[in-house]
Amino acid sequence: MTEAPASIRRPPAPNPAERAKTIATRGGPASVLPTCERAGLDGERVVPLLHHVHHSGSVSVLLADDHPMVDAAKQTQRGELAVMLELADHAPVDLREPIRGLLWITGWLRPLSPVSARARAVAIAESRPDERLLDVGHGVTLLRLTPASLVLADAEGTHSLRPHTFSAAPPDPFHDYEAQWLRHLESEHADVVGQLARHLPAELRGGRIRPLGLDRFGLRLRVEAEAGDHDVRLAFSRSVESPPQLAAELRRLVGCPFLRGASG
Repeated sequence: MTEAPASIRRPPAPNPAERAKTIATRGGPASVLPTCERAGLDGERVVPLLHHVHHSGSVSVLLADDHPMVDAAKQTQRGELAVMLELADHAPVDLREPIRGLLWITGWLRPLSPVSARARAVAIAESRPDERLLDVGHGVTLLRLTPASLVLADAEGTHSLRPHTFSAAPPDPFHDYEAQWLRHLESEHADVVGQLARHLPAELRGGRIRPLGLDRFGLRLRVEAEAGDHDVRLAFSRSVESPPQLAAELRRLVGCPFLRGASG
């Protein structure tokens, strides 16, 4: 097989399962949509009081006891409802098109028993304390979405994933660092962002350049131009795992070995 010319190769990126796990771990806004017609639901999107995607891909969903979706799940023959949860990945900086990707988790939603619900609420609180978890069993129902399939759509493409593939994937090492870092880069180091323009195609350099994303393989920029938005990935020379390694790669991209402060 003939290798594609280097000029048209896509820069390396985390694999789809890793990208999906990263979006899930960030815990962005979510909505739940029934995938079959049920009385009282009318196919409307439901924004849960709280949602939490577990490492396995199962999702805990918090709804009021009297919510129609809770009633619909209880009234089915199997005590579970076919639903799809949509999880949005929002950029941490203020962009005119802020959604960077979407993760859809399709499966079966069922209310948990009081004992199981309390145990699950405690497990969630250990990693994500939230006072709303205290309401489980007191006007609020905790439901579990058991995944059957997952679909990721982002700048790299659309990919279908099996639950076991999602479960085995780690989130990106910068998943809890990215938002703060990108906001800092935009607010305190606009000159650095400007210097990164030298890596862009000439036709994009006149647009407004914004930091869009960060992962272990590179930095993503959004160019907001009159003709539309364009996303560009700037690849690191190697996969990075720590802030010092990230700072070194940023210095390389900017072309200034003495750049300081952009990692703070």
